[in-house]
Amino acid sequence: MPQLRTPAQGVRNIVRFNWPFFAMALGVVVALGGGAWLSSGLLRGLLAAAAFATLLPVAVSLGVSWWVYDRSELYRLDWLGRVPNLKLGRALNIHSGFDETSELLRERVQNLVVFDFYDPAAHTEASIARARRAYDVFEGTQVVKTTALPLPDDSVDTAFVIFAAHEIRDDAERAAFFCELGRVLKADGHMVVTEHLRDAPNALAYTAGVFHFLSKRTWQKTFERAGLRVSTSFRITPFVTTFVLKKIATGEATR
Repeated sequence: MPQLRTPAQGVRNIVRFNWPFFAMALGVVVALGGGAWLSSGLLRGLLAAAAFATLLPVAVSLGVSWWVYDRSELYRLDWLGRVPNLKLGRALNIHSGFDETSELLRERVQNLVVFDFYDPAAHTEASIARARRAYDVFEGTQVVKTTALPLPDDSVDTAFVIFAAHEIRDDAERAAFFCELGRVLKADGHMVVTEHLRDAPNALAYTAGVFHFLSKRTWQKTFERAGLRVSTSFRITPFVTTFVLKKIATGEATR
């Protein structure tokens, strides 16, 4: 399989697409460090401590991101081997405006359909807008609505939703989105949902940024409302979780 990602691409993209935050953090560290250098005594110690306290969480988040996005198996897709009986005949990959996975999946999938549900009026993340300007659109990508996917019922073997569904902030819309995914999924198909969770490891890694993620309980409620059950789940590093979903058959209780 050809090498489709460059070294440190993940962490470089994070800095590139979120540069105002990193510029502000750097400015604060420089100002505090300069103040410490020009001061003495207790004030110097306090300013130096404040500079370190500002720098540390930024450095930790970038270090974790480098491990997750550039050193782990995440974008090698080796973890697909952990999905029991995964079928890669006709697959749907659906994202929220920034697509890092379709080129990778194309090497493994016989028939890949790619949808983009990004709506600039509803999904207002500035980093996504910057990413869309920086990267070409995957060939054949269709722009869709979260609640109306242009595919027939029972037409997809596997649906991939990787780092995308958390951008749907409204609970009802998110449940409707997964209902649509369930509609187009075959009875024996799989839905592969990969996300950061709002949990302790991600809180330690990303501090306040963890609130952009959703909790495991919220995901479970969403899946249940959409008539889906988690057949298995696993971690890709302590910071990324993959849920493998199946349709709930008639008369089947959720687990």
